[in-house]
Amino acid sequence: MPIGEIIEANSTAFVAGTYRLLEAPPLGALVRADGHDGCSAYALVYDIHTASRELGGRAVVRGREGMYDRDIYTENPDLEVVLQTEFRALTIGFCDGPAIRQYLPPLPPPIHYSVHICDNDELRRFTQRLDFLPTVLSARDLPADELLAAALRRAADVQTDRYAFLVSAGRQLALLLREDHARLMTILQRIR
Repeated sequence: MPIGEIIEANSTAFVAGTYRLLEAPPLGALVRADGHDGCSAYALVYDIHTASRELGGRAVVRGREGMYDRDIYTENPDLEVVLQTEFRALTIGFCDGPAIRQYLPPLPPPIHYSVHICDNDELRRFTQRLDFLPTVLSARDLPADELLAAALRRAADVQTDRYAFLVSAGRQLALLLREDHARLMTILQRIR
């Protein structure tokens, strides 16, 4: 079942609006965006935000004595209409028929097409190979190291052998970051 739809897309990333307020996939989640001719793009969630739907609009304080947090949403059902939760995702692959390719697709997903959170089986299948690591490591204007660590932790949690998966990922990272020991160590500390 889709969690949202594409509202902005380019060759390397997309923005999706969620159908339900405050219900976005977490940092590092693998998502699948439907595309042309059954070609779906795979991407990692790297930014989640909720803001006013109005261009230039800003949320206002609604809490008061005795009403905080979730109670604000219960007492103000209009927030579901005036606020929008969105997330940004870095494209790291696509499916080409039954094959999964871990490089950029020929076209970005179309606007208004559906986005799904990948289930454990799909995540496990996608992470059988880690050819997407260089794409994430070279990404600019996003928290690439935090994103990669979160994605690898999530992937490790669905593997048959979590430890073996993390060792393999660590070895691949060591090869890719052999000239940047400090960055390698930072990522490795975050994937434990």
